[in-house]
Amino acid sequence: MPDDAPSVSPQAAESPFERLRTAFDDDRDADTFLLRLERYGPDLRESLGAVYGEATPDLYLRLQDALLLGYHERPAELKRLDEARLLRPDWLQQETMLGYVAYTDRFAGTLKGVGEHLGYLQELGVGYLHLMPLLMPREGENDGGYAVADYRAVRPDLGSMQHLSDLAHELRAHGISLCLDLVLNHVAQEHEWARRAQAGEAKYQAYFHMFEGREEPDAYERTLPEVFPDFAPGNFTFDEASRKWVWTTFNTYQWDLNWANPEVFLEFVEIMTYLANRGVEIFRLDAIAFIWKRLETNSQNQPEVHLLTRALRAALRIVAPAVAFKAEAIVAPADLISYLGRSAHHGKLSDMAYHNSLMVQLWSSLASRDVRLFETALLNFPPKPSTSTWGVYVRCHDDIGWAISDQDAAQAGSSGPGHRQFLSDFYSGEYPGSFASGLVFQYNPRTGDRRISGSAASLAGLERAQALGDDAATDLALERLLLLHAVTLGFGGVPLLYMGDELATLNDYSFEGDPAHASDNRWVHRPAMNWNRAAERFDPGSVPGRMFAGLRELIGARKHLPPLHASVESEVYRSPNPAVLFLARHHPAGTMLALYNFSENEQIFPSTALTPHFQHARDAISGQAVSLDASSLTLAPYGRLWLVEAGRA
Repeated sequence: MPDDAPSVSPQAAESPFERLRTAFDDDRDADTFLLRLERYGPDLRESLGAVYGEATPDLYLRLQDALLLGYHERPAELKRLDEARLLRPDWLQQETMLGYVAYTDRFAGTLKGVGEHLGYLQELGVGYLHLMPLLMPREGENDGGYAVADYRAVRPDLGSMQHLSDLAHELRAHGISLCLDLVLNHVAQEHEWARRAQAGEAKYQAYFHMFEGREEPDAYERTLPEVFPDFAPGNFTFDEASRKWVWTTFNTYQWDLNWANPEVFLEFVEIMTYLANRGVEIFRLDAIAFIWKRLETNSQNQPEVHLLTRALRAALRIVAPAVAFKAEAIVAPADLISYLGRSAHHGKLSDMAYHNSLMVQLWSSLASRDVRLFETALLNFPPKPSTSTWGVYVRCHDDIGWAISDQDAAQAGSSGPGHRQFLSDFYSGEYPGSFASGLVFQYNPRTGDRRISGSAASLAGLERAQALGDDAATDLALERLLLLHAVTLGFGGVPLLYMGDELATLNDYSFEGDPAHASDNRWVHRPAMNWNRAAERFDPGSVPGRMFAGLRELIGARKHLPPLHASVESEVYRSPNPAVLFLARHHPAGTMLALYNFSENEQIFPSTALTPHFQHARDAISGQAVSLDASSLTLAPYGRLWLVEAGRA
């Protein structure tokens, strides 16, 4: 062995995993694999032991073989990426990182078509592309692609698995990482596992929660919420083929998996390594909060969820450490932070999670013109591990559920139920003076819950303003949108742009004429990409041009602001003006103070709140000096400032 070859520690040499060395022809590959196994194996085994108990030793041996196969099959290009990511573990936290979220067919028709629009993504500065569900779903109704029938195949109308691998390669060449949805909680009833369970195979019936009678389902139902009360009431469905009741949290055709069965865990490790070896760099762990069931609970956020996530992450770190996890956990803040890791799991679970509360509070403050609830919610938010990051966004593919806690509302001098009702009224356009054009989604008369569908532009008033031909209202709507994006781009984390928001795309009501979508009004904000509208992006007199230019100005400023590195958190200050959100980011490279006016009126902000941080300021967005000599400064309607010390980058 050459003198500079990596060596294996005595502990690794004595390890029972040394038997695996014989599977390698190359000493460097063997050392790499065994060193990772030595590093992450204890996390993997400990987590599995806490979940599966005495089944763990056999499972662990089988996992070693699966991981070894995944490592051998990993392309050299991706192994190089693994090493690069190990040298830069904060790659997902960089202030230069920007995400874009799109449906493949609606953005470009096919996976090959996406590759033809990479120049457009580069214009925006995208470094992370989340293509919404594209693995083979069931035919017909499929919950927007989240009813997966085959994890190793792509929807035929989008292309093939080879097309996906080719696109991932092309994206990497342009500095863009591919994010894909991995549905963990359920599969389509047409999936092979479910079909074999229906046929009576005991092995596969054990992959699901199946019951002979209603006694156990009824016991669970007493504490389970309904996710889709309108079109999927209840949580169990009677399957005629097997003559059993099946747990179906989301829809009758989506069968919940039994993660208490170690075979399910092993299946998903193999699925993840398969997809990672085709170039997927980020897995969005869909419905992760639901994967563990427990009687007399809501069967969400159970401790085993975090143990399983930790085990999955450790397994992937051995084969493909370039891969990151993003938790899709739309849960209360106190529960959300656990998906990034607390206590023994600190920094060992998902690398990223959606900051759903930030999105909700943006729209809340925009409607109320008051940031006090926003401040309270952020102040009550637990800190995240410094090695993780938030996914922050103005809108997404989903509806908006008004996740505002009664405790936060009370502390801010409001009523939780009353404020949630106000927001539903406001964004459905029912509230007097509302500028919004949204649709009520999944009204639940039992709880009074009313979620809202609608594009960011329509919710911010652009649809109504243009229908009236009101230029002043159009200007205000665009300023509202740029304000919202300024908060997400200036908060720290990975800002996620939903397809079309960069062009101020309006609601598309054509979904009502599509039988596959008519019953789900979330499709109102999932239109096909309007490339004619995109062609106007450099026209400074057009609405798309103004939106695109304003957003690019914010993105360009963000990329030169080290305080926006996600290792530090935004600090919330109680604002002396209730219409102005006041945040700070303190980083070794400098401090950034952010002011955001959530009102259509000019707002005065006292300089004395800023001068303790620095005496001479510059707005990083416009590049203009900002005088702090006067007693106050004035923010324009929906004005936003990113203040840094004058003379700093």
